[in-house]
Amino acid sequence: VERGQRRQTVLKALIFDVDGTLADTEAVHMAAFNHAFAEEGLDWHWDTPLYTQLLEVSGGKERIKHYWHQVNPDCTELDASAFEHMVQRLHEIKTAYYEEAVLNGAVALRPGVLALMNEAGNHGLGLAIATTTSPVNIAALLRPTIGADWRAHFLAVGDASSSPIKKPHPQVYQQVLRDMNFGAGACVAFEDSSNGLRAASAADIATVITPNAYTHHHDFSGALRVVPDMTHVSVPKLQEWLRSAR
Repeated sequence: VERGQRRQTVLKALIFDVDGTLADTEAVHMAAFNHAFAEEGLDWHWDTPLYTQLLEVSGGKERIKHYWHQVNPDCTELDASAFEHMVQRLHEIKTAYYEEAVLNGAVALRPGVLALMNEAGNHGLGLAIATTTSPVNIAALLRPTIGADWRAHFLAVGDASSSPIKKPHPQVYQQVLRDMNFGAGACVAFEDSSNGLRAASAADIATVITPNAYTHHHDFSGALRVVPDMTHVSVPKLQEWLRSAR
């Protein structure tokens, strides 16, 4: 579908980012990173202002690597395999902590998420996920909130395991479009960050932004709409916004 024609296609699917979009997960992620640092004896501690900056780097392992290079700009003593092992170990501890926290109720879906998903189903629209997070994090969030059969609700799920090139690269959106066999113009994406918007836009998908406390300062130029949360979104509104954007 050519860029100029993308919004002339009938809406067929909604594609959701996960962290920050489906749920306000970032504070729990930050706590999980700090737990991992303490467990491994590192003197690192990420507070909210620092973590807000680090969120500009997509992916947990990538965030750890980026920060390590920030605090050790001149260090060359750690060989590549030891460095990768350290990053992997930190990320494993962090992920286990995050999963347990979410399963214990530390995170809830943002307002309007389930209602919009249900409404989309009633209108015959498909659902998909396009995220840079790991499969275990997706399952930890959606099992308690949607149910054990949560995967059956989605036509496609793109994540860090299936699309390793992180946002703002469009790889995960391109994968999801292929898996659904839909054109970009038949879909609307939901994101909370500038990296997410850039990824979806690069795949030529119209994007609704629902910012949060960690991303409200981002540049959302080019978004279809920026709304506080999904209670401000409905299927008729999406169709109207797409028509007006032609």
